[in-house]
Amino acid sequence: MPGPGGGRQARRWRITVPVQAMTPRTAKNTADESGPAASPPGSRRRAVVAFAAYRVDARLPGGGRGRRGVSAGRTRSGGELWGGMTTHLGLPDGITACLFDLDGVVTRTAVVHAAAWKAMFDAFLRERDGTGFRPFTDSDYERYVDGRPRADGVRTFLASRGIELPEGAPDDPPEAQTVNGLGNRKNEALLAKIRTDGVEPYEGSLRYLRAVRAAGLATAIVSSSANTREVLRSIEAERLFDVRIDGVVARERGLPGKPHPDTYLAAARDLGVEPSHAAVFEDALAGMEAGRAGHFGYVVGVDRVGQADALQAHGADRVVKDLAELGGEA
Repeated sequence: MPGPGGGRQARRWRITVPVQAMTPRTAKNTADESGPAASPPGSRRRAVVAFAAYRVDARLPGGGRGRRGVSAGRTRSGGELWGGMTTHLGLPDGITACLFDLDGVVTRTAVVHAAAWKAMFDAFLRERDGTGFRPFTDSDYERYVDGRPRADGVRTFLASRGIELPEGAPDDPPEAQTVNGLGNRKNEALLAKIRTDGVEPYEGSLRYLRAVRAAGLATAIVSSSANTREVLRSIEAERLFDVRIDGVVARERGLPGKPHPDTYLAAARDLGVEPSHAAVFEDALAGMEAGRAGHFGYVVGVDRVGQADALQAHGADRVVKDLAELGGEA
């Protein structure tokens, strides 16, 4: 293209350098040194590689030298897709970190959560409105509760029914007629179900996680649950994650929960990765909204309950029924 004065205008190129060519940066872990990112004595700590957008000079026709961005556009979630290529993990080339929700993505606890919420809310509504009460439904769970921090879920659902309760305090007893009391009542029911029935992982998700780590990508678990660490330990999956941002960490840092993107942004920050080079994996509509609001590079919706259209409408770039569909068998 002719430039000012009739010469050839410099053009700009930007390429992605392979992981092997980069200098790694060690992940920052939110847990203590005995947590998920800690390495056994004598072994090398897992490194997080953040490369994404190295710039190189490219000699152009006519002898010019310059740089040009080669972006394949933006994802539905607002992130930039560099190069537009898809890796063997089913992700755009340039994604260097994967941020996973827990319930419904890694473990089969979403159905346990839903049952605990229903038991708690139905008991509360029956006591309040009598035998003619309107039960808590699957639709209520998906619209008002799924993916949100416990107190937010209580507050949002009660507002949908025109019910107001005092907030109370996070350590309110389960019998307290407060937002936090109802949340703790639900948690008590959840823990009882987990103790009785145990926790079952999605094997396809565990295989995908191992493949992601084998490829050198960083990983984080991002959940509103305060029981995340215990659940991961129960399925021997804690060490599959470099960083954990859960209900406990969110409370300590004052992070608002989904659909706000803050917990996912915190995970990317702790991994030392820009949001545009991180992929979010979620099964909840609130999680889709968080991925979109955070302008992450790619958002994968995991459809366990037949809501593929809703996941796409709320920001998913791709919807799968199981992470094994993405490839990357390890």
